[in-house]
Amino acid sequence: MTTLSSDAPVVLITGANSGIGAALARRLAADERSLALHGRRDDGPGGEELRHVAETCRELGARECRILFADLGSESAVHHLIDTTFAHFGRIDQIVSNAGYALQQGICQSTWASQERALQVMPLTFAALIRRAAPALRASPVARVVGVSSFVAHRFDVDTPFLETAAAKAAMEAIAKSAAAELAPAGVTVNCVAPGYTRKDGHKPRANALAWDQAAARTPSGRIATPEKIAEAIRFLLSEGASHITGQVVHVDGGLTLA
Repeated sequence: MTTLSSDAPVVLITGANSGIGAALARRLAADERSLALHGRRDDGPGGEELRHVAETCRELGARECRILFADLGSESAVHHLIDTTFAHFGRIDQIVSNAGYALQQGICQSTWASQERALQVMPLTFAALIRRAAPALRASPVARVVGVSSFVAHRFDVDTPFLETAAAKAAMEAIAKSAAAELAPAGVTVNCVAPGYTRKDGHKPRANALAWDQAAARTPSGRIATPEKIAEAIRFLLSEGASHITGQVVHVDGGLTLA
C-alpha cells in the first residue's frame, strides 16, 4: 500500500457552489486543505458561484483549489469526477457527498422518473463515489467520507411530504453504514450528517419569512441553522478527532428529530 502524508489532505466536495458545500469549502480552505470543488454546470449562475467560491478559498489559504463540473446523475459522470481529481492531485483523502435537492411532493404527485432521478443524484452517486475512490481512500492515512442526508429521512409530515428526497437520503444513510463496516479495517470512516431546516445562503435577504418562522417554531431550539453550522459538524467528522467515529448519522437540527 502506498504511504501518504496526512499533511494537506485532498478533499472532494460535491455541490460546492452554494449553501453547505460552499460554507464547508471556505472553512476547510482556512485549514489549508487542498480542495476539489464540484458543480453541476459550467455555464449559468451555478458556474459563476463555484468560481467565486474557489477564488475565496484561495484567498483564505487553500493549499490548492480546483473546480470540476459534472452532472452526477450517471456512473460515468462520477468516474470522471473521481478520475480527474486523482489525476490532478495524485490522491483523494476525503469525500463530502453534498450535492442533492429537496423536492416537496407526495406519493400521488411523484412519478417513476422523479423517483429515479432522486436516487441517481443522491444515493447512487454516493455509492459510486465511494466505490470509485476506494483504492485511494484505502491508501490514505486520513480517509474520511461524509454524506449529507436530511431530517426529511426521519421526520414525516402530511402537510409537507418529501417522498423522493426522504427515500434518497434514507438510502444514503444505509449505504454509509454498509460502507463503514466494509472499509473500517482500512481505517476509512464513513458517516452522514443530517441537517434540519437550514438557510441556503445566510448572506442573502430573508425570503419566505412566514415559512421560515414556521420552521423555527417546529424546531425545539427555535432557530434555523446557517450553512456554516452544518459545515462545522462535517469538518469535525473529517478531523483526526473523529477517527473512531464511523457508520453514524449525526443530526444537526436543533432537536427537530428528538421526537
